[in-house]
Order: sequence, then C-alpha cells, then structure tokens
Amino acid sequence: MIKERSSVVITGGASGIGKSLAFRFGKEGNDIIIGDIEEAALDLAISELRSEGILATGIVVDVSDLDSVRSFKEQIFSAFAPPYILCLNAGVGAGGSISESDVLDWEWVLGVNLWGVIYGLNAFLPFMEKNNNGHIVITSSIAGHLSYPNMGVYNASKHAVLSIAETLCYELQEKSTEVGVSVLCPGLVKTNILDSERNRPEILTGNVSLTEPDDHDTRKEAVREIYNLALDPDSVADLVFKAVESKQFYIFTENTFHDAIKSRHRDIELARNPMLRANLVEEHLNDTD
Repeated sequence: MIKERSSVVITGGASGIGKSLAFRFGKEGNDIIIGDIEEAALDLAISELRSEGILATGIVVDVSDLDSVRSFKEQIFSAFAPPYILCLNAGVGAGGSISESDVLDWEWVLGVNLWGVIYGLNAFLPFMEKNNNGHIVITSSIAGHLSYPNMGVYNASKHAVLSIAETLCYELQEKSTEVGVSVLCPGLVKTNILDSERNRPEILTGNVSLTEPDDHDTRKEAVREIYNLALDPDSVADLVFKAVESKQFYIFTENTFHDAIKSRHRDIELARNPMLRANLVEEHLNDTD
C-alpha cells in the first residue's frame, strides 16, 4: 500500500494516460511532477490538477535528449524528497510498412519510446536503488507482445521497452531491493497518440512517407474510429495505481489480445512460422460489432 506521501514523476504527463496518472496519484495526496515536451498542454494540465487541490509541478522535458532528461532530474532532486514513483510514460506512434519507413522515422520513434525510457532509468534508477525505495512504471504496449504489420517501428520500440522492464524486474529481484517495477501494456486507449506528428522535430521529418495522404489514411481513420470506442485513460490509471500498491509487474488493460499472445507464444514453443491471422483493425471491428 502507498501509505506515505510520495513524489510521483510522470513523463508524457500533459495528456492521455500520463495526465490520468497525475490525477489518480495526486488524489492520494502525492506531489505530482509532470514532464512533457508540449509547454502549452503542460501548463493546462498543471492548472487543472491544481484546481482539484493537487500539488502539481510541470517541467518541460524532451525525453529523447539526454541533457534535457538530466536537467529534468536535477530540478526534481533540488525541490522534492524521495521516495519517487517514476512513470516513464512518454510515447509517440507511427504507422507504415518497414520498407516505407525512413531512417528518420526510426530515429524519432525510438528516440522517444525507447531512449526516453533508457535516459529516464539512467537518471533515476541509481538514486532509487541507493535509497532502496520507490516504484517504476514503464509504459510498453500490447504492441510489445505482438508484431502487427504496418507498425514495425512502433512494435520494435515497445518490444524493446518490454524487454528492458522484464530484465530490470529480474535484476531488482536478484538484488533483493525494495524498489518495484511494473510494465504497462495497454491495448487501445483514448489518447492523442494518433496525432503524435504534432511533436515531431523538423530535423527528423525528412521523409513524409508515413504522413502524406495515401491509402494509409483510410487505415488510420478506421483505427481512429475504433479509438473512439477505446478504454478511457482514467480506467488505465486506476489499474496502474493498484499495480503499484501490490507491486504487480504486468499491467494489461483488457483481455482482447490474450488469445493472440497465447498463439504467438505457442508458435515460438513449436518453432512454427508466424501466420497472419488478423490485423489490429479487423480484430477490434469484430469485437465491437
């Protein structure tokens, strides 16, 4: 149980799941520190949190930049006392086949989704281990367990993040530390991830193959329609809060994908070739009919 006041650090906390996490932990009387690259959205989120009586602070941070993350850490260390609950949640999404994906697409998505986690752990984990306290929540995805077509860049980032979280879990057990870790593996949640391009640096926008109007727009709009029926981020935040309390590692937000995960694991056990059974859109269309 979370019995004492804690400082809760959330990256990507100005919207979506991160913002809901801020409200959920904040309502328990914790100090909330949000890091986000969108200053206007960050200011609005802090205003909303404070209007609910939550002690919240916003710090602009680019999780894909090591110096920015180190500055983020130093600002937190100078103003807030441990223990920390650290939610490495910032993420972006991009679609398109691997053959169509430019190197800059990989650099952008991996920079936020993967290096954002690596830099966050590098900055905070040694301190948390030294104090033998705290809990880390790393946001992966169902895409960390499955490999749907036309999501190669995103899939790769989330598979890597899941592996990092699992490895960290084993290492923390080996050290018999009190620091906990959970990995959040949401399915479809009502967030702004389909509009991630709004925060894409111009220097990493050399190839518009993933954003220009073409046949992929039809697929994107179909996914957007499904997102309107997706899980509310507040429900996800409740699941995360309970997982931190109980030190639960895997956090799944729905059971829609369980059969697909079981099939993948069975294919691996039997060394069977992967077979395309259904794509993401088709599965959810069937589930919501």
